[in-house]
Amino acid sequence: MLAQIILFDGFDPLDVIAPFEVLSAGSDALDGSLEIRLVALDAPGPIVSGTRGLELIATHVLEPEAPGMVILPGAAGPTDGDPDTVRTIPVILAGLSDTAMPDLMRRAFAAPDTLVATICGGGRALGMAGLLAGRTAVTHTLGNDVLEATGTTVIRARVVDDGDFVSAGGVTSGLDLALYLLEREFGPQISLAVEALFEYERRGTVWAARGPEALPL
Repeated sequence: MLAQIILFDGFDPLDVIAPFEVLSAGSDALDGSLEIRLVALDAPGPIVSGTRGLELIATHVLEPEAPGMVILPGAAGPTDGDPDTVRTIPVILAGLSDTAMPDLMRRAFAAPDTLVATICGGGRALGMAGLLAGRTAVTHTLGNDVLEATGTTVIRARVVDDGDFVSAGGVTSGLDLALYLLEREFGPQISLAVEALFEYERRGTVWAARGPEALPL
């Protein structure tokens, strides 16, 4: 199975490194049966994050139909400022709509053996690109209202499982998302082994449309 983590100009480093490390440890526990790649939307090479010019190298270009997982992180940078002069997080995420991202992610959603996942502002980016209308998701708390405006049902949970699409809210949620993906795809023994290695316990309940709806409390 292939796990592809997308890099784009202005990405948040923790949204990338956290799932990369968790999934890599999971691969070790699985004797290497999970391959993890950092991928670009257009061409491989160094890509600059939104945090102090930190660069990571995309070794491949995204293959949206490849069986496995496609993970879109959020962005890093200032949250406020004149959008005409300051490259804020909302500006970076909205700008992804003008790249190859929307078409590639549509293809990933259409692929029968591909699971799409987002971390933090990655969900907002998909929503602004018109890809989450009618879906259930979460993004960073500062972007949930924007996500709702795109026709997405927002569930304010740490991780939201909507079938072939899993989203997580908050910068550090990349840890929780990746551990949940290991459990979902490979079982709890693998996920628990990685939790023990990292000395980290997942936060929050994973929401999914299963079981009875709760009455107002």
